[in-house]
Amino acid sequence: MSLEGKLKILADAAKYDVACTSSGSERKGKKGFLGNAVSGGICHSFSADGRCISLLKILMTNYCIYDCKYCVNRCSNDVVRTAFTPDEICDLTIEFYRRNYIEGLFLSSGIMVSADYTMERLYETIWKLRNVYRFRGYVHVKAIPGADPVLIEKVGFLADRMSINLELPTSDSLKKLCPGKTREKILLPMRQIQNGITENKNELVVYRNAPKFVPAGQSTQMIVGATPENDFQMVSVAEALYQKFQLKRVFYSAYVPVVQDKNLPALTGGPPLLREHRLYQADWLLRFYGFQAGELLSEERPNFNIFLDPKCDWAIRHLEEFPVEVMTAEYPKLLRVPGIGVRSAQRIAMARRVGSLTFSDLKKFGVVLKRAMYFLTCAGKMMMPVRMEENFITSQLIGDERRKSWDIEHSNSFRQLSLFDDWRPEAKPEKDDGVKALFGEM
Repeated sequence: MSLEGKLKILADAAKYDVACTSSGSERKGKKGFLGNAVSGGICHSFSADGRCISLLKILMTNYCIYDCKYCVNRCSNDVVRTAFTPDEICDLTIEFYRRNYIEGLFLSSGIMVSADYTMERLYETIWKLRNVYRFRGYVHVKAIPGADPVLIEKVGFLADRMSINLELPTSDSLKKLCPGKTREKILLPMRQIQNGITENKNELVVYRNAPKFVPAGQSTQMIVGATPENDFQMVSVAEALYQKFQLKRVFYSAYVPVVQDKNLPALTGGPPLLREHRLYQADWLLRFYGFQAGELLSEERPNFNIFLDPKCDWAIRHLEEFPVEVMTAEYPKLLRVPGIGVRSAQRIAMARRVGSLTFSDLKKFGVVLKRAMYFLTCAGKMMMPVRMEENFITSQLIGDERRKSWDIEHSNSFRQLSLFDDWRPEAKPEKDDGVKALFGEM
């Protein structure tokens, strides 16, 4: 098969893996080498389905010995199989980089022959890219569960970030949909990478020129909607991963039915994109806003409100903690106010040291007053008279959120118009609209 044919197949097969993001590591350019990695992140673009991409994202091979029920590359599925050689991946990366198409490489793989064989091929590829092709750009590599720890360690000293997909939040679901994979087999290399990062940081304190081990940390991915776990279970698993394995990111991928199987759900309404969106919002609250999974959800209330983002929903259920006085509230308290983000909270904390703040000032700092106005006071006064009543505030907030929710669930039901578009709406104007237009009332 031609290189172009392989690229078409293996790039398409990699699109369902969302566990990649900006670099998170820094490496300066060097004379005689190609590329660099910047801690601020890699240049981003967006794919057709709205996912953020910035890397040459491919599989080394779509051959796989496993039969994961939801995977397009499972061994029982009838698809065209192919594989890149290490040199082909290196050539693609360098040529795409030279043309300014990419800033780095995201390399995953099906499991061909065995976990050790596949991991050995991944190591050979990244070693050549770094030492033969002298590429210093960002590289994200998937670790293969069950592979020899020595191979994982070798790759860790060459890659910027590594990830092992948890796939499903519970052992029962993994056993049902992923025969051949176990929770222990996935968590073991995850623990190895975590320990390696910790030991390497201590070594770098003593030896500054020591090689870095996975400097951008590790991440993982969970599939949303393929199994019956609720939002509370998924958020709790993510919280445990952050606390126990110091992961940089947990990614959530809405289940897309690409193969048929009796154990897979029938999604009449399409992929659960809105649910994925709510999980990402909650994940942000766990990582940057000081929330815990038990505050956002519970066993009695296990799923997120589809019409309100998790932060607004929490605030409405805890009106006894509001309104918050912007001049005196502690920083963690400010972070819990809907409409106030990390940056705007930092700006408020700095600005109030030198003078009193008004709602106009808050707007300049980036505070979304449409939400924050119900939960904030400036100099003891609210922006406008508000009834601190759950039903009233909910009704005011839910209108805007309902529109956003509809946009997410119906992202393919509208189109961008241009000046040269000959498309015409089917709905005709009402008679009253014609009269108003005639008299200049529209």
